Amino acid sequence: MEHVQLFLRGADLDSRTAAQLAGASCVVGVLTVLARMVSNRRAAKEKIQRARSRRDESLQRAEQAVLQYKESHPLAESALILTLSLSELTKKLQEGSLNPEDVFYSYMEKTLDLNKKLNCCTGILLESFDQLKTVASNKEGLLYGVPVSIKENIAYKNYDSSCGLIIKLDQPEDKDSVIVEVLKRQGAIPFVKTNLPQGLLNYDCGNPIYGQTVNPCNLQKTPGGSSGGEGALIGGGGSLLGIGTDIGGSVRIPSAFCGICGFKATSGRLSSRGVRAALPGQKSVCSSSGPMARDVDSLALCMQALLCDHMFSLDPTIPPIPFNAQIYQSTSPLRIGYLENDGYTGSSPSMARGVREVKALLEQAGHTLVPYSPLKTSDVFPELVVKGILGDGTTTLLQNLEGGPLDPCLKAQVLPYYLPKWLKKTISFLLKPLAPRIASVCSAICGVGSVADQWKHQSAVEDYIHETIAEWRRCNIDVLMCPALGPAFNFLYCGKLSCASSPMILYNLLNFPAGVVPVSTVTAEDEEKLKHYKGNYQDYWDKVFKQAVSGGEGLPVAVQCVALPWQDELCLRFMKEMEQLVRQNRK
Repeated sequence: MEHVQLFLRGADLDSRTAAQLAGASCVVGVLTVLARMVSNRRAAKEKIQRARSRRDESLQRAEQAVLQYKESHPLAESALILTLSLSELTKKLQEGSLNPEDVFYSYMEKTLDLNKKLNCCTGILLESFDQLKTVASNKEGLLYGVPVSIKENIAYKNYDSSCGLIIKLDQPEDKDSVIVEVLKRQGAIPFVKTNLPQGLLNYDCGNPIYGQTVNPCNLQKTPGGSSGGEGALIGGGGSLLGIGTDIGGSVRIPSAFCGICGFKATSGRLSSRGVRAALPGQKSVCSSSGPMARDVDSLALCMQALLCDHMFSLDPTIPPIPFNAQIYQSTSPLRIGYLENDGYTGSSPSMARGVREVKALLEQAGHTLVPYSPLKTSDVFPELVVKGILGDGTTTLLQNLEGGPLDPCLKAQVLPYYLPKWLKKTISFLLKPLAPRIASVCSAICGVGSVADQWKHQSAVEDYIHETIAEWRRCNIDVLMCPALGPAFNFLYCGKLSCASSPMILYNLLNFPAGVVPVSTVTAEDEEKLKHYKGNYQDYWDKVFKQAVSGGEGLPVAVQCVALPWQDELCLRFMKEMEQLVRQNRK
């Protein structure tokens, strides 16, 4: 009996010891996790501070260089230079009536002043001062002496291409991207990198590293994104020509918001080597680079400069198709499809009006306008677009966002991504009878599931592309005119309305070239009509959209132009036609 009692007392002691050890282990584990979190936050803050210090130093050095140049060249015609179009500027540079130094320092000064108001730059490319000294060796280039701005995710040697992500800081590029190399060969001078949203997959323009960029047309509005720094800088007059990237309207949305022209080329027409992507390897929804400028001729000249033998040599995966100036300059009448509403995101009154007004001008000019409706947009957006971009169930995006704070413009968009898959599916099931559009997207962010499902998804995308092309053939249309997203949103609404990108991202899915042209401004009458806006679904997202675009009187109104794959020159020709008709009508 004594042995049994001793055994029980020992067992009781062992269980208490085990409980104490388990408790101590938990405490140690919690302390370790907390220590790691504190360490990670400290490391993130240090990374951010280093990045900001590099930016501030580059801005200060550029300001000093500008002051020195102005002191030694008091007669430089900066005011005149800043008013010239790209075509006029290149002509004067080629003939020698302007020198590259005056042009460079004029735009550098304007950029530095503008950045203080808009926060659009992530850093001055200080090597541009050295390039300026040797630019005469490329005098035969189509962009000789032209200062060019580039989006932050486009590689430039010795500078980060962080995509607004803290984990990608302190990783300077070891060489230029192909696009930067070709720009330099054509005589252009890349001189500044511009801001973007954290992780790229958002059409606002803020990140925890460089902060929020604002719209040059109204400082209380976003410039759009993800090429928002470019939109703000060019829209404000600090750059004549810029290069952005577009996976869901990221060139076209900021162009529309800031009142400039922007063009997304067919994916594969321009080299993507050295252009850092949000989700490398994602192929269902195509990303593409493209120019942004004040007018369509500038876009065309940039495309002509980039589509050269040097690009085809540096990147043999690019089809060696030079720019077809004959198509761009053609004047034959077109059959133009048009729509005011894509059936998923209802257009704001101002954007729908823009389409109607331009339709009337095109008809007066002798073109034929044909009603057109995109196919199956209510299913395509969640099932092909959202599932395509977030095929891994948001895993890669969330990994990219680790190591630091989440930018305010991204929070509403990203927070649902952190929910477990079973909970997303449950929420989707419960919402389906009440808000079917929201329910379908909630389910779609779970991703495709398996490799076999991914193959089926890619096959469905290919089928949709061919169905759309067949519909164009049936309607016998050459190009398409449709609303752009806009006008510019109020702050913190882009993350709440990923769905609103549907009028733009559809053409990334289809891989159709597309661009935007400013055609008007928001009127008081547009604002009055907005009060009665219902949208297509009359759901929560439609109500939020109405709030997002309110207070837009005076902001730019843009129209979107689209063509079939590889018909980039035809798309630009259509954009040019629209631009000319709008200008003539204003006169």
